[in-house]
Amino acid sequence: MSDANCRGRQRSVESECAILAATLHLLKQKPLREITIEAIAQKAGVGKATIYKWWPSKAYVALDAVLGHMKATVAAPDTGSAKQDFTEQLKSLVRFYNSRVGQIFKQFIAEGQCDPEFSKLFRERVLAPRREVARAMWQRGVDRGEITSDLECEIVLDMVYGPSIFRLLAGHGPLNDQLAETMIAALFGGIGRPLAPLAGSPATGKGE
Repeated sequence: MSDANCRGRQRSVESECAILAATLHLLKQKPLREITIEAIAQKAGVGKATIYKWWPSKAYVALDAVLGHMKATVAAPDTGSAKQDFTEQLKSLVRFYNSRVGQIFKQFIAEGQCDPEFSKLFRERVLAPRREVARAMWQRGVDRGEITSDLECEIVLDMVYGPSIFRLLAGHGPLNDQLAETMIAALFGGIGRPLAPLAGSPATGKGE
């Protein structure tokens, strides 16, 4: 939730903003498993009952805090070109991963390895909304004839976003704009639908 959305609204929403901001602050300093509801409440200047009014556990608070920041910083472009849309979005996603808040993603993924319930929550509250945005970009490309329609969307989306997640976790290579541009250019070399040859060109067999 952005500061602009927080200002000028009722007191309860101001408290919600304070709780999410406090949670982000704490997550930058320590792993989720070491954070308590008491610490979040103290940092936000609210009572624990206020937090439990909206969230059943600290995991829900943490995911909503990061998701709100992600929505405000990761682009969902509609440029008229699927290749450009994916390039711009992947660039903004890479910048998010390189930020202090984006680094928290590593905590979430690690937490999910030993906590199946948290992993399920992460997929539902963070990954699912982002995939929905990506599917819309994909479908626009298919509808415009830019992307071949006989490909499995979910597999291609894994190919788009998987390398950046892997580099975030493994740190074996740079995570930057150049990676985003190179990945999308390489990918669209395979998934892009070939343009029909112009009339009279050698490919049609009708030219000079």
